[in-house]
Amino acid sequence: MKPNFSLRLRVFNLNCWGIPYLSKHRADRVKRLGDFLNRESFDLALLEEVWSEQDFQYLRQKLLPAYPAAHYFRSGIIGSGLCVFSKHPIQEFTQHVFTLNGYPYMIHHGDWFCGKAVGLLVLHLSGLVLNAYVTHLHAEYNRQKDIYLAHRVAQAWELAQFIHHTSKKADVVLLCGDLNLHPKDLGCRLLKEWTGLHDAFLETRDFKGPEEGCTMVPENCYVNRQELEQFPLGIRIDYVLYKAVSGLYISCKTLRTTTGHEPHSGSPLSDHEALMATLCVRHSPPQHNPSPTHAERSPLISVLREAWAELDQGMAQGRWWATIAGYVIGLGLLLLALLCALAAGGEIREVAVLLWTPSVGLVLGAGAFYLFHVQEAKGLCRARAELQHVLGRAREAQDLGPESQPALLLGQQEGDRAEEQ
Repeated sequence: MKPNFSLRLRVFNLNCWGIPYLSKHRADRVKRLGDFLNRESFDLALLEEVWSEQDFQYLRQKLLPAYPAAHYFRSGIIGSGLCVFSKHPIQEFTQHVFTLNGYPYMIHHGDWFCGKAVGLLVLHLSGLVLNAYVTHLHAEYNRQKDIYLAHRVAQAWELAQFIHHTSKKADVVLLCGDLNLHPKDLGCRLLKEWTGLHDAFLETRDFKGPEEGCTMVPENCYVNRQELEQFPLGIRIDYVLYKAVSGLYISCKTLRTTTGHEPHSGSPLSDHEALMATLCVRHSPPQHNPSPTHAERSPLISVLREAWAELDQGMAQGRWWATIAGYVIGLGLLLLALLCALAAGGEIREVAVLLWTPSVGLVLGAGAFYLFHVQEAKGLCRARAELQHVLGRAREAQDLGPESQPALLLGQQEGDRAEEQ
């Protein structure tokens, strides 16, 4: 690599709020989004909540001259809502659907039907391998009583693990998306600590946008202001995160966000604000990287402990609900047996026949409820086991000191390979 090597990368990210029949002015906003992307000509445009594949196909045709490469990530019943448009050829792509994603009986929230996921693109730019990830985590509907917290922490851990295991050959790693996490939330801290990703808002010296980088602001006419009562300035839940391997230096030269309206027409593109980052990658002379100190390892250990405790609590709750459902199934089966006996004996036959259908429905409903929460408990248990292993290795590294780092890291990599096999 030439000593004066440099690469400039312009990135766009937006949660498009594109729910068919429900999102206001969806068709008009999709049209204006296409016009905006054509005017700006980014290297990468990563979008969330494009729930209609027709909207994706419309954008694909509209953006084809400026963004010849595109992909729509399909999953779940409704879809992941994730798609990407690239000025550069896409070498590879894949995706990972999160194991846990809310509850199917919470129909009014709808996350379970979406198949929330993380999508990966591999691009080759000027001899560098760029792994670009786009994701959308489960929404937070009630911050005071967040019944989805364990699921969102598990998703953040799965996302971190997916990046950790798929980016080993990458020179530059980029993650964009709606994390539905505030900067100091457990899931956000876990993701950053384990992957080493840097936050563009915190790193850039040239930011233009709402105060504190908020990506949902009360000035936006599509935002439900009641949801922001506790946050008068708004909330920051959309991110551009990045890192580079040793020998390369990456920085965020500029970061812009919309401020409740689209710069050209004045109307918002979505209920979220768009993020527009200019990243610069350049050659960095080889430097000696000392082993992490005790103080540097402590935040990772602390956040791993917090995440382990949250997943443990969620797993216990999942098992409790499965137990309750098991009791209901047992009672339902006893009721069915009693009704069969009454019907066979001819006693109150009509009543027995009338109660048969709701009793069968009760057993089937409780059975589905039981199976779901057993699956939920197993998913949380798996994530907790992974966290426990990583936490144990981090504690070993802390106790044994810097001289043990190479051996421990080698052991961790061998363990990862064994698990993959």
